[in-house]
Amino acid sequence: MSEHLTVVAHPLVQHKLSHMREKETPTPLFRQLLREISQLLAYEVTRDMPLTSRAIETPLCRMDAPVLDGPEPVLISILRAGNGLLDGILELIPMARVGFVGLYRDEETLQPVQYYFKVPPDLADRIVFVVDPMLATGNSSAATVDLLKQAGARSIRFLCLLAAPEGVERMRSAHPDVPIVTAALDEKLNEKGFIVPGLGDAGDRMFGTR
Repeated sequence: MSEHLTVVAHPLVQHKLSHMREKETPTPLFRQLLREISQLLAYEVTRDMPLTSRAIETPLCRMDAPVLDGPEPVLISILRAGNGLLDGILELIPMARVGFVGLYRDEETLQPVQYYFKVPPDLADRIVFVVDPMLATGNSSAATVDLLKQAGARSIRFLCLLAAPEGVERMRSAHPDVPIVTAALDEKLNEKGFIVPGLGDAGDRMFGTR
């Protein structure tokens, strides 16, 4: 595993991902599995969050106990499919601030087109976790990080369900300072820019729109 890319090979992650890949998996189960995997991936992507200590009283004695330090982190969902990961992570980090970046991929050029951007203030002082199930061409992900850096973000992590080598390389080239955590690094992109073997369009499968 490189410093830039971490593939979470935990058996539970891989087992749930295999069920998500199956084309017959129904929408409700797909959503549930995505939420469960997001929490397992969040364990890895939040590994270096800073801690401090504060005095507490246990039933037996007083102690200095570790607690999260610094301003609340920020979760940024790349619409629309990012919301499937967002919901699960928010259950683990309910104090997190939340922002949204709306991008769609032009099917001819495969380039991202922005239609929405709303993020919390003071990004420079917060750890920012960007979530999107698929890192395919990497164009939308790189564009999102561009926007966040322009808004002041300095500490950014990217979390996805699946990544293609092309997307990883695009992100490494554009933003070598942004580590990527994923459940799987797949084989390639096809001629339409979909990850192979992949699992199809995550947004369509999550929302039942196809």
